[in-house]
Amino acid sequence: MSAPDPAPPIDYAVFAASDAGPMARLLGDVFSRRDPPAVAAGLTAAEFEAFVRSLCPRAAAEALTIVARLATTGELVGALLTQDAAADALKGVEAPSPRFAPVLDILGQLEPEGGYRPPPPGDTLHLLLLGVADRVSGRGVAQRLVRECLEHGAKRGYRAAVTEATNPVSQSVFRRLGFAERSRRSYAEHRYEGRAVFASIAEHGGPMLMERSLTG
Repeated sequence: MSAPDPAPPIDYAVFAASDAGPMARLLGDVFSRRDPPAVAAGLTAAEFEAFVRSLCPRAAAEALTIVARLATTGELVGALLTQDAAADALKGVEAPSPRFAPVLDILGQLEPEGGYRPPPPGDTLHLLLLGVADRVSGRGVAQRLVRECLEHGAKRGYRAAVTEATNPVSQSVFRRLGFAERSRRSYAEHRYEGRAVFASIAEHGGPMLMERSLTG
């Protein structure tokens, strides 16, 4: 009996403009199926893909986003869309569907006590969207994407990183990589225009703002 073919190696690199289509399709598929608030809000893969595409020009300009590709074929199988935290992540971006509104509302409430003061440019990474294709599940791709992103940012002079983790799985990934909780909200308690949009995902707890230093 012949041995099974080994899993193809995976390469990690900084996002380029040519990655926009594959990254948007991957994150659109992953988030519409797996991200609790996106699922509860009824976001489709096409809607989420359009949202990601609107973020791609800035991702290409800032060169902070990291993607994972199969070394044998070049297929994009993972991505961590990252921006400089100095500017509003959604500034100049129009959500392609009103179904994004409750998701953006609960994430917008994650500001810590005393309000939020944007860091200066070049200081803090904002890890926005992390997604991995099913075919490479269980190979540590998500953790490697985060590590590569943080190392790349540190080399660029960034001193800290923040993220909004929306479920226990992603929260566990970030904790293992040194992130600590700054604030959280409850899916069960959240109301958007009087509606309990996230009641169906109450078992996931709620989104969490997490942070870690890249120095020392």
